Amino acid sequence: MKKLISLLLAAGMMASLAACGSAASTSESASTAESTSEAASTAEAAEAAEAETTGESDLQYIQDKGKMTIGYTVYAPMNYTDENGEFVGFDTELATAVCEQLGVEPEFVEINWDTKVVELDAKSIDCIWNGMTLTDDIMANTACTKAYAKNAQVVVMKKDSGYTSTADLVGKTVVAEAGSAGETTVQEDENLSQADYVSKSVQTDCLMEVAAGTADAAVLDLTLASAMIGEGTDYADLEIVDELNAEEYGVAFRKGSDAAAAVDAAFDALKADGTMQTLADKYGLTLAD
Repeated sequence: MKKLISLLLAAGMMASLAACGSAASTSESASTAESTSEAASTAEAAEAAEAETTGESDLQYIQDKGKMTIGYTVYAPMNYTDENGEFVGFDTELATAVCEQLGVEPEFVEINWDTKVVELDAKSIDCIWNGMTLTDDIMANTACTKAYAKNAQVVVMKKDSGYTSTADLVGKTVVAEAGSAGETTVQEDENLSQADYVSKSVQTDCLMEVAAGTADAAVLDLTLASAMIGEGTDYADLEIVDELNAEEYGVAFRKGSDAAAAVDAAFDALKADGTMQTLADKYGLTLAD
């Protein structure tokens, strides 16, 4: 009996020791994994800090990734999905052609236009390429390419609105895309600044508001308006009633980026071989001089 008890006690001690050993081993593994994870994070942080300190080439950063992440909003005829479910547009096809010149793949990411520069600086995207007007503010806070297409801001209203000038819209409801050149036009025009202004997240929402009668007018890009309103479109009852300030489109990269100059060189090559003019004819745009 004593022998049996002794054997049982011995077995219990061995099991206890084995369990302790297992717990210690698990704890040690978890500690090692945690240390490895922390070391990896520290290494990544150090690498990012070093890149910032040494002024790593932005173009090299993009080419090392093998892709250019392009920020856009849905905006015909620049970037949109057609009736066949294909992602197309002047900027879509031009960006794809430029990426081929640079040896990278395009990656299109839909963004909030109002926070486009924030996304750019955070490296969520590598560039803003979406019928972007080269405003003083954009050019001061980013590295921009030269202009590649012409545009203007236009006033869109329902047909037979009796519009004669922006003075007709004082006290009326006017919509434009938040953070857009259209919004700036509303704010800076003597008469439009006295309208009841409502910002929308995308330009297409502006058209919906005017068509529904919840807004009297929209101020948006000529390129979009020309493609989306009038006979044969979903907005056949809308028309362009005024063309305001002329402007030009460009692509914005992070401030100080050398990628903008590389895209300029690609533009030159694509102009020389006729690619850009073919795209302009296809989507009804006028190239910049």
